[in-house]
Amino acid sequence: MATAMTDIAERARHWAIWLTRFASVTGTEGERALPAALAARLREDPAWRGCEIWLVPIPDDRLGRSCLAALARGTGGETLLLTGHFDTVPFDDYADLRGLATDPEPLRDALLQRLRNPANPAEELARADLASGSFLPGRGLLDMKAGLAAALAAMEAFLLQPRRDGNLLFVAVPDEEVNSVGARGLGEAMPKLLEEHALRLVGAINLDCIGDRGDGRVGRSVALGSVGKLLPTALVIGQPTHASHPLQGINAAAIAGAIAARVEWAPELADGADGEAGIPPTLLSLKDGKRHYDVTTPDSCFACWNVLTMGRPAATIFAAFEGLVTDAVRTLAASLAERQLRASAQPHSPPAIEVLHVSAILAEIAEDPEAAAALRETAERLAREGLSLPDQNERLTLAAWTLTGRSGPAVIIGFGSLPYPHVRLGGGEAACALESAIAIAREQMRVGSGVEIGLQAHFPGISDMSFIGEADVTSVAFIAGNTPAWSSGVRWSGQVIGTPTVNIGPWGRDYHTPHERVETGYAFEILPRFLLEVAQARFAGATR
Repeated sequence: MATAMTDIAERARHWAIWLTRFASVTGTEGERALPAALAARLREDPAWRGCEIWLVPIPDDRLGRSCLAALARGTGGETLLLTGHFDTVPFDDYADLRGLATDPEPLRDALLQRLRNPANPAEELARADLASGSFLPGRGLLDMKAGLAAALAAMEAFLLQPRRDGNLLFVAVPDEEVNSVGARGLGEAMPKLLEEHALRLVGAINLDCIGDRGDGRVGRSVALGSVGKLLPTALVIGQPTHASHPLQGINAAAIAGAIAARVEWAPELADGADGEAGIPPTLLSLKDGKRHYDVTTPDSCFACWNVLTMGRPAATIFAAFEGLVTDAVRTLAASLAERQLRASAQPHSPPAIEVLHVSAILAEIAEDPEAAAALRETAERLAREGLSLPDQNERLTLAAWTLTGRSGPAVIIGFGSLPYPHVRLGGGEAACALESAIAIAREQMRVGSGVEIGLQAHFPGISDMSFIGEADVTSVAFIAGNTPAWSSGVRWSGQVIGTPTVNIGPWGRDYHTPHERVETGYAFEILPRFLLEVAQARFAGATR
């Protein structure tokens, strides 16, 4: 056991650098190849002798991606899942240092040279961090390969123990950065996986990072839940007209602009819970349907918003969103009527702007077999082309509207992407046991290492926890009914693993930027020990 504790930091560092050097940008060959490469590396490593290692293919994935699974067996069937993603965002943003983006030590030296004359406080902090020797940079090192590395090191220490209560199951998944294909695929595969290996899942630890601009007190935390995310959309249909005769139509972009202004930071959509304030919504995209310049007003415009959730069901949030949209178009219509009167001295109001649900349009299309077949064909083609889910849903909503033969003005509201359910620890026996184990491990780390590890109610970002934890998926059917690309592009049954889940990962700064860096003292020395302490406390509690 002493050897395991002595070597654990060195092993965590080893795995972190090995994983980072293996470039695995989402959607690339590197992402597809990493699981097999890691499996081969583990099988040839003496530390992993006796560990079961295999790949879990992602069903129907057009890129042929898979998860890497490694099982360290102990006694009984109780099993704790350690999981995280290995895909990263691209590294073109490193510019002339692109060739070093995945090689942490040379990159640190090169960044220090680049930052020798920092231009702003963020660069000053990055230079100070890197010069201190306490931070190590690299694309994906913080988000989130250092977390995976800590779990691998903890697994190795677990395998060295003469007596092992319980089992540790490590699973590294692809595609968290885009659509969480990996975690969703693991959710589909988990029941069979547990049955085949005679395991009973009692909890999970997600290994994602937490950003901290301060001294690490926020970053050194356990998150007991995670915010969820919805992507409400609005397709605005206008009445196009020549720009010389604006009063003869109604501009789709003007309608969309009014909606965007009303929804931005709207407190009606800020969903707080557990004493935490809700995070207000913000516009992510606003674009008209014109593909070239001319002097005709836009006939359509599409917008989508980021809405984070902590407790309210999707239907409640959607109703609030509809209220904001309805208020925006009514206010705009009244304002345009007043302006029209002042401009033309004619008391003629612009036409009423109807607000409709995507589900209503899809139901209308379903009544016409020919139109329904045409829409399905369009959906399948867009999915094959690899468009983003918001783009697929934009084009499908417009195609459905066109197939109805209706005319504007109108606003069709729906959803534009995969939902991320909010999650938190439930009140069941397994959740309470995991929470108790965390409390024991936190105290052990405080006494043994002098490190205070905090608690957060919610992980402050979107993560795979949504598809691993005890998520409420009762809203999925409602969301699916208002998402045109659900069957063709999203392709999710709504199944989650549904086990008590927390997040315990490294901390650092500026992930998704060229200054992404991990704080090494916690990531390599403390985190793997803490993960092992949580596992031991959980299994000790299970065997009492």
